[in-house]
Amino acid sequence: MKKMLLNTLLLLAISSSVNFSFAKTNIRVGHGATDSFHMHKAWIKFKEIVEKESNNEITVDIFPNGQIGGDLELIESTQSGIIEMTSPTAEVMSGWDSAFSVPGLPYMFQNREEALKALYGEFGDQLLKKVEEFGLVGLGWMETGIRNITSNRNCPVNQPENLKGVKIRTMQVDAHIDAFKALGATPTPMSFNEVYSALQQGVIDAQENPLGHIYSARFYEVQKCVTLSNHVYSTHIVLANSEFFNQLSDKNKEIIKTALKQAIDYQQNVIANEEQEQINAIRNAGVTVTELTPEQSLAFQKAVAPVREKYLKSADPSLIESLNKAK
Repeated sequence: MKKMLLNTLLLLAISSSVNFSFAKTNIRVGHGATDSFHMHKAWIKFKEIVEKESNNEITVDIFPNGQIGGDLELIESTQSGIIEMTSPTAEVMSGWDSAFSVPGLPYMFQNREEALKALYGEFGDQLLKKVEEFGLVGLGWMETGIRNITSNRNCPVNQPENLKGVKIRTMQVDAHIDAFKALGATPTPMSFNEVYSALQQGVIDAQENPLGHIYSARFYEVQKCVTLSNHVYSTHIVLANSEFFNQLSDKNKEIIKTALKQAIDYQQNVIANEEQEQINAIRNAGVTVTELTPEQSLAFQKAVAPVREKYLKSADPSLIESLNKAK
């Protein structure tokens, strides 16, 4: 009953915000990021392309800032048809299938290029196929970013020992929680929208997110230091409600897929242009930004290596084979 009531309230909230039109198809997109984050900019680009290419036969309404809920609620809302599309952090899907923890394991990829090659190859295709059993269609990958650590304690954080006893916000992802335990921290899962106030009030000491989130959510205002730890490449998986997507004409499916690809390419360009500017802005705000030396980075990698191996051992061997081929 509680879930039914929540779904009803969400549907009413969305309905009150949508500009109704006589378009044949309306796509409601929900995500948890701020409207200044590069993923939201990619969704805006998606909307522009879809509406132009379909001559407004398809319209798109976007609900950012966790208006529909956090990643778990967004996935469930897409499954139930409250919204048609979403882009949660892929690791959150590990609650449905542990395979989705693999791309977000600590130091799984050496760099962004290696991650993108894997996600847009056989490895990523296998993961996208897996969501079909959950009433979803996997359409692609938007970037969350490369995750870094911010803190108000033991600054600068340039070795694992600096995290001992530090209360750090993580996502509700077992692999991430285990990794920060291995680093000596006290991981504290929390909704993204609660992080700023929790940092401000001292409920938590630290958090970890990509630069885009650190900047757009203004976490640097309530943190003393940022460490470019690059400990996880984090990605958003683009999902659609299967009943909605499968009833579309082949033409409209192609419009959506093509628009999504162009939006993802656009996002990568935005990221490339923004990251150094964001680092400079954070430094100018008086925050200490630390780039780890190779030796310092290796210390973090060694500390979390057992966690990565633990999750890889329990993963589907064919998935790991596809991953290794991409490296």
